[in-house]
Amino acid sequence: MKRKNLIKTSLLILAIIASNNTNIFAQNLSGKEIMQKVKDRPDGDNRKSTMQMELINKRGKKRNRSVVSYSMDIGKDKKSIMFFLSPADVKGTGFLTWDYDNPDKDDDRWLYLPAMKKTRRISGTSAKKDYFMGTDFTYDDMGSRNVDEDTHKLLREENLDNYDCWVIESKSKDPKDMYSKKVSRIRKDCLFARKVEFYDKMGNLLKTLTISDIEKIDGFWTAQKMHIINHQTNHQTILLMSETKYNIKIDENLFTVSSLEKGIF
Repeated sequence: MKRKNLIKTSLLILAIIASNNTNIFAQNLSGKEIMQKVKDRPDGDNRKSTMQMELINKRGKKRNRSVVSYSMDIGKDKKSIMFFLSPADVKGTGFLTWDYDNPDKDDDRWLYLPAMKKTRRISGTSAKKDYFMGTDFTYDDMGSRNVDEDTHKLLREENLDNYDCWVIESKSKDPKDMYSKKVSRIRKDCLFARKVEFYDKMGNLLKTLTISDIEKIDGFWTAQKMHIINHQTNHQTILLMSETKYNIKIDENLFTVSSLEKGIF
């Protein structure tokens, strides 16, 4: 009887040790491993959402826009398209992106301007640094990045707004990148960035992006609010996502320049 109790006690101790070791290994992730987990976070095969966009200048004057967006995974690559629904001066404007997982391959981006009935291809380093449609997001910000395009360093762990986060410093391997570094607070529970700081080439804080209202929709963690502030221009952009749907019927032909110019109206 004593032997059985001893065995049970030994097994319990081993289980506790194994559990503790698992926690230690889970906490010893590198910065790159954490960012890869963020990129690999499940978000369905495709998705659709509507977006309210608020632009606020340094004097507090606001402009509002309405957008619908679609995206689809093609293997490890992703194709996205968005159309502006209102107001009248931007209605019909479309933006198409093909994001390639291969870090050696430049992503493809096109902007359609209905007033000019012209499609502009966004290419070259300088064009990617331009700000998209008056927002505080550059064209490069609008795309996704391969984890290997940056070096990632886990700086520390901290609690932000009652969420346990990893603090990751990411530096681009491309010396022409407009940011000297980005510092992200990654929530451990949902693998979403809660806050991202963007630093300019001089090492000064340029922009801060805050992501909130993160909830599960159709079983997928979904961010429903993004607020980015440009500290050097005092301009702000607020994005409010709604009507998000996953794994719906979308034709891959939607993600073409022809569809971009045709619109959805």
